[in-house]
Amino acid sequence: MSPAWTVVLPVKPFARAKSRLTAGPGVSREALAHAFFRDTLEAVLGTTGVARVLVVTDDGRAAAEARSAGALPVPDQRVAGLNTAIRTAVRHVRSLPGGGPIAVLTTDLPALRSGELATVLDCAAGHRRAFLADHTGRGTTFLAAARPRWLAPAFEGDSRDRHRLGGAHEITGPKVPGVRLDVDTAEDLRIARRLGVGRHTRAALGPAPPTTHSPHRPPRILDPEGITPYELH
Repeated sequence: MSPAWTVVLPVKPFARAKSRLTAGPGVSREALAHAFFRDTLEAVLGTTGVARVLVVTDDGRAAAEARSAGALPVPDQRVAGLNTAIRTAVRHVRSLPGGGPIAVLTTDLPALRSGELATVLDCAAGHRRAFLADHTGRGTTFLAAARPRWLAPAFEGDSRDRHRLGGAHEITGPKVPGVRLDVDTAEDLRIARRLGVGRHTRAALGPAPPTTHSPHRPPRILDPEGITPYELH
């Protein structure tokens, strides 16, 4: 029987998010950050094995939308940082009835698929702590622990190395590009559009630009280690 997961989604105020992202004329960073969150939240809520979702934020829209969708909003400490926000959510989880494992997921995953996230949760379930590196191989998009008190988040910057050196098991087997692809740059966004973004991001972006690859072959990207190319289907 699969464990019942609690998933924490830390959300910056949309007005301060995605400072490195440019998406073209008429598309605001704030609108994209908002759309990324909504698509991530929908995918998480639709994932098998997820029993509870907490959205830790000091953005009023994010809190209201979380509550409306069936997630639990948790007030964040303004400008306290991502890891502090996660620890705030962990304290809240520990005050709630029930137990089970906990996972943290970044909310800039517009190409996230519920099936891919379920695969990652299954991989994490056999470990005290586990994490998934992002598509660059430097950061982290997913961190899990069998008990909330064991989570020990070390996000931002070279967090892959910090989580690995801190004893967390690195999940490397499954091909789950939508869980790895946190979108921070225009190139990240181009890759996300090839993978297929959620409905809110599609609406924020408008029509896709023309592609330059051959219609007879799917585009190719590298895996997070930058070694083995695989097809985008």
